[in-house]
Amino acid sequence: MIIAGEISGDMHGAALIKELKRLDEGINIFGIGGDKMKAAGMQIAYHINSMAFLGFAEVIRHLPFIRRVQKELIEIIKEKMIRTVVLIDYPGFNLSIAKKLKKLGIKIIYYISPQIWAWGAGRIKKIRNLVSKMLVVFPFEKDFYKESGVEVEFVGHPLLERISSYNFLTKEELCEKFNFDRGKEILLILPGSRQHEVEKIFPECMKAAESIAKEFGLQIVIACSPNINENLFRKISGSDDFRIVKGYTYDLLKNSKIGIIKSGTSTLEAALLGLPMVIVYKTSFLTYYIGKKLIKVDNIGLANIVAGENIAVELIQNEVANDKISLELKKILSDDSLYFSIKSKMSAVRSHLGEIGASERAAKIIYKALNEA
Repeated sequence: MIIAGEISGDMHGAALIKELKRLDEGINIFGIGGDKMKAAGMQIAYHINSMAFLGFAEVIRHLPFIRRVQKELIEIIKEKMIRTVVLIDYPGFNLSIAKKLKKLGIKIIYYISPQIWAWGAGRIKKIRNLVSKMLVVFPFEKDFYKESGVEVEFVGHPLLERISSYNFLTKEELCEKFNFDRGKEILLILPGSRQHEVEKIFPECMKAAESIAKEFGLQIVIACSPNINENLFRKISGSDDFRIVKGYTYDLLKNSKIGIIKSGTSTLEAALLGLPMVIVYKTSFLTYYIGKKLIKVDNIGLANIVAGENIAVELIQNEVANDKISLELKKILSDDSLYFSIKSKMSAVRSHLGEIGASERAAKIIYKALNEA
């Protein structure tokens, strides 16, 4: 069984499944995932679209549903006599069900670590007691877990293989495909993969984008998550002076001039593809208040965390405002030396992520554990 609860987890889970199937065509995989994991050959018990809640307040509201999902997964495990479960990120749900799995004698492998190095070491004891092995994607995570007595292996980051094998459209091809204005550079907005994220983050981002696009002669493009209805953006903005694109995020990241990117994996993807950006993040007051008390790192953007410095400005909560976003975009676009300095620093992020082949390495470790279970 493999359990992933988010868009990025579906992407990494699909790559993992393909490598497991390459090792053994007859392997049967069940669990939670999205369209990509399903296409790779996993039997989906629940789709990630139904798991798209985030933050303390949102989780509390969904507790009955969460309990029902966990109960059904355990029933599948018993029925199929599953002995090994792979958890992909999604710590609130996955660490909760891990406790139940451990009682059943299930071997638990965690691929793509929860960011407990950011939230403090409160969960490390739980992980040490529940997880057989951590497969981590950042080098500093290996040191963190090793020092905490958790069996750990660094496999590299799967984004490297995904980006290196991606068949990018040229700027001209992108413009032709989506009827963009060839005479204007792209201001790209990535507002998140959950509806409540979009509702909180997008309105101010759009206001800022409109003013900056007008001042610098740019065109606005929104990279829309596959699970978000495109009409949501038109409803929120009350405008249609932008293009919405689904499924070509990497092409947009590579061919855009600048981006407004919601904190998450997308900031790392943007850095790897050299896109100067402003990172934004806004959640419910309760989630933010509790998180602020718990978080132990200076940055929230993965690009900045991996780089070890502020290569992109981060605007959080009330800072996600039209005037602040506009100001930061204007600083970057008005200063060529700053713009290209940011691009240069972003290129260094690649060196922190190991070698290409993370999915294959992870699959071999998991397959070996599967046969020992």
